[in-house]
Amino acid sequence: MRVAEHTFIFTDLVGFTTLTAERGDDHGADVALAFYARVRALLREHGAEEVKTIGDAMMLRCDDPAGAVALGLQIVRAMDAPPPLPPVRVGMHTGPAVDRAGDWYGTTVNVAARLCAAAGGGEVLISEQTGTAAARLPRVRLGERRLHWLKNVSRPVAAHVATEHRCPSTLMEAAA
Repeated sequence: MRVAEHTFIFTDLVGFTTLTAERGDDHGADVALAFYARVRALLREHGAEEVKTIGDAMMLRCDDPAGAVALGLQIVRAMDAPPPLPPVRVGMHTGPAVDRAGDWYGTTVNVAARLCAAAGGGEVLISEQTGTAAARLPRVRLGERRLHWLKNVSRPVAAHVATEHRCPSTLMEAAA
């Protein structure tokens, strides 16, 4: 029997603690709610579901790894829409997990969360498993493979920064 695989996506606003300290709790809550709204508007298009929110972070799940990567990239782009929000970091990993009472558990979930913590602002950091499971992504470029020693994960995790790849003609048209 084949075990179902899922792609888990964690997102986190960069600098949210400082923003809240400098601008106040009400402003921080407004920013978090605006962030959630932007992400939620993208979920259906990518076949993803919201698992939960945690402060300024979201946990999402996708059945399709390619859809998850596309969603991660779109989440990063969505932060620039007016009014701009702080940059977001995104981490994702694909594998088996256990569903209990509407939440998900397991190594796959833990690795996705740790990859999010390892990502920089505006980065989508995907595990090698997610990249392989997503197969060829025509508009996505994967950066150099790097090993990440993640907190409380016994072995290093190979991951890539995913970026959007635009063909030169598209870039020239956009500049015109």
